[in-house]
Amino acid sequence: MKENKHIEAHKRQHLRACQLKQLDILRAIDAICKEHGITYWIDSGTLLGAVRHGGFIPWDDDIDIVMPEAELERFKQVAPAALPATMMLQTPESVPESKEPIVKVRDLNSLYIEPGDDFSADYPKGLFVDIFPFVGYPSASRSWVKRITRMLSRSRSILHKPHRYSLRAIAEWGWFGAKYLLARSLWAITCACRPKSHYLSYTTTTNGYGIMHRRESIFPLTTITFEGTEWPSPHNSDEYLRDLYGEYMTIPPPEQRHIHAVFMLEQLSDTP
Repeated sequence: MKENKHIEAHKRQHLRACQLKQLDILRAIDAICKEHGITYWIDSGTLLGAVRHGGFIPWDDDIDIVMPEAELERFKQVAPAALPATMMLQTPESVPESKEPIVKVRDLNSLYIEPGDDFSADYPKGLFVDIFPFVGYPSASRSWVKRITRMLSRSRSILHKPHRYSLRAIAEWGWFGAKYLLARSLWAITCACRPKSHYLSYTTTTNGYGIMHRRESIFPLTTITFEGTEWPSPHNSDEYLRDLYGEYMTIPPPEQRHIHAVFMLEQLSDTP
């Protein structure tokens, strides 16, 4: 218990410095997107922080942005050469050891340990900005979409976590493999039968809550102030955040204000 309190105190002591370094990463991403005409907007807790706090949620330790899938592919092509030498682009293809399905831009002179990080794998573990691809969603009921995306997200997570050889591991592979294939088939049928012109959301394997946004709540994009700077944001932030969180203006009680990281440090060495 005493050790846990020490770790929590360390995280809170370094939180603001880590937030500011993540803001530097966002600035680098924004510069690339402006130069190449790539569309993105701030998302999730970052957008919530902008609306409710004018910046970071006081206990939040990450930045989330979204790009339409085709725009993210363009970003992945130009970012490796355009990013500062102190940063790197991480993709599932470039760093498969991390088991992360999300694209990140990471700082290389910091440390951010997530609960699922694998210390036996040699991949960068610096502070980052998450970049989620958005894709078209079929005009189906939210309950149906939630059921399928939750099945896909949960199954993928189980199938990609480290396994030791055991009867339980074999059973998990069989059960969740079958669920994953079933969910993919149902999703393919849904997409074939329903138009995909009205809704957008995260890719199905990263959308465990079944979130859907109407296109009109996103486009045309506007801007919002986050940490004293204007950033791209959805057209209707209120509707967008209600899709994500429901009654989002209610601040959670202290016991629910969690820093995500297990451990974080804004700088590893004095060398840039």
